Amino acid sequence: MSNEKANYFDLVYQVVREIPPGRVCSYGAIANYLGLKSGARMVGYAMNAAHTLSDVPAHRVVNRQGRLTGKHHFETPTRMLELLEAEGVQIVNDQVQDFENRFWDPEKELGF
Repeated sequence: MSNEKANYFDLVYQVVREIPPGRVCSYGAIANYLGLKSGARMVGYAMNAAHTLSDVPAHRVVNRQGRLTGKHHFETPTRMLELLEAEGVQIVNDQVQDFENRFWDPEKELGF
């Protein structure tokens, strides 16, 4: 992995570590907060690489509609759902329920 990519991933992981239990954030919101032009797709790449890092709660990152699009990158296809439900997040058909209230916006929560 190049130093640039490693540094980018580290920035993403720093934000993801701030997402509180029971809340979720989107790939795009993280990219916007970091001001990174590579956008949501690169945040997704970082999350795919994070599943072996026990201190990065990758299960709290969903797509902009609250769908569990990253679930196939966990050790089992249901692990993401199980982790979220253990934090009190209700999931129906791979969709976060009450997404608007569960959404954690790093721009509002962390500021600049």
